Amino acid sequence: MASERRSLAPLLAVCAGYFMVILDVTVINVAVPVIGRELSASLTGIQWITDGYTLVFAGFLLTGGALGDRLGNRRVFCAGVAVFTVSSAACALAPSAAFLVTARLVEGLGAALIVPGSLALIQQAYPARAERSRAFGVWGSMAGIAASAGPLLGGVLVSTVGWRWVFLINLPVGAVCVVLTLRHVARSPRLAARSLDWPAQCAVVAAVALLTSALNEAGRRGWTDPAVLAGVGLAVLAAAAFVVRERMARSPVLPLSLLRSRAMSGGAVIGLLFNFGFYGMVFAASLDFQHQRGFSALGTGLALFPAVAMTMFASVLSGRLSRRTGDRPLVISGMLLASLGLAVWAAGGSALAYPLLVAPMMAAGFGTSFALTGSTATVMGAAPPGHSGTASAFFNTTRQIGSATGVALGGSLLASATDYDTGLRTGMAVGALAYLTAAGLAWLCVPAKSERA
Repeated sequence: MASERRSLAPLLAVCAGYFMVILDVTVINVAVPVIGRELSASLTGIQWITDGYTLVFAGFLLTGGALGDRLGNRRVFCAGVAVFTVSSAACALAPSAAFLVTARLVEGLGAALIVPGSLALIQQAYPARAERSRAFGVWGSMAGIAASAGPLLGGVLVSTVGWRWVFLINLPVGAVCVVLTLRHVARSPRLAARSLDWPAQCAVVAAVALLTSALNEAGRRGWTDPAVLAGVGLAVLAAAAFVVRERMARSPVLPLSLLRSRAMSGGAVIGLLFNFGFYGMVFAASLDFQHQRGFSALGTGLALFPAVAMTMFASVLSGRLSRRTGDRPLVISGMLLASLGLAVWAAGGSALAYPLLVAPMMAAGFGTSFALTGSTATVMGAAPPGHSGTASAFFNTTRQIGSATGVALGGSLLASATDYDTGLRTGMAVGALAYLTAAGLAWLCVPAKSERA
């Protein structure tokens, strides 16, 4: 019994850090209107309070992974938790909108150090495949728990003790996370010979920032606006510069040889596609519930709860089943189920009554989370020794890009369609197609059980 508790301690430590990161993505949505009023923030300031965190988080994930491989993942993970916790305190004490935006940017940097190390530390703590799959399942379920708890917790805190407690709740979680990690997680090996390729880091940060900004503006300006096209073009140029630099670098931040692995590159694209489908669905549903059906912000959080609640246990279930079935059938079945859910919504459109939407939303949430464990295990299993942090960072960067693209495209389709119902149907159909594409990629790229043995 004592040994079982010890074996769970590293997982609890890692998941506590990951929980904080995902919670801060969702909990702010309910609080930001109140924050804007109290701090007299402009619309641009309100947008940066929300988007600045995500932008820095996505842009510096590869940096966090490279630092973890070089300095040791446990050290970088703890540093990330410390940065995140201190910046959360700064957010809670913010006297102005500009101060809050700055603190949120630093929070995003802490998140970028936490997430790559979290997967790498699980890989290190649970070397046996069955244990590791179950641990990845629990790790994946943390995203579902945090995503579902965020809007509800934010609504409760804002309406009772005030918006500053949205950030203060991170302080005890961060402290417990650091203590558990230092006590129960073994020191990580260090790849000291690996240098940090700063030109490549700058190029990937620029590419992610430009792409995210362009996609966000596309919903307001339209996809053919010169500023949007220029942003996408510059993002492509930055990505090309990154590839050129990586080919020349003696110690690249993302060795291009990793991308030649079908499991690595395919698993990352699968992650991009299912985040695209799920977060695009959640965004479109939020607009539908509030603007078309007249739900309040808290009512919208409750209405979305069936979808995000399914993610709480689907990852754990797939982690347990993968020992018997392997990852491929679980990823494929999850993507097919999610595709079916969005296809039903696309067929019914905005005319479907809310009770009829519960099952399609649950199918999308369950299917996405059910496939997460297998795709995570595929990417991490393909990582060579000393590159687990980089593999984790690469996987999570593609997922963040998928989320941003799904939200931006969903908003653009709703804004540019001839009528609201057409935009909603088109968005759900595109999401269903993304899930189907991910299922096909899983058949080609996710190793079968016999190949893992």
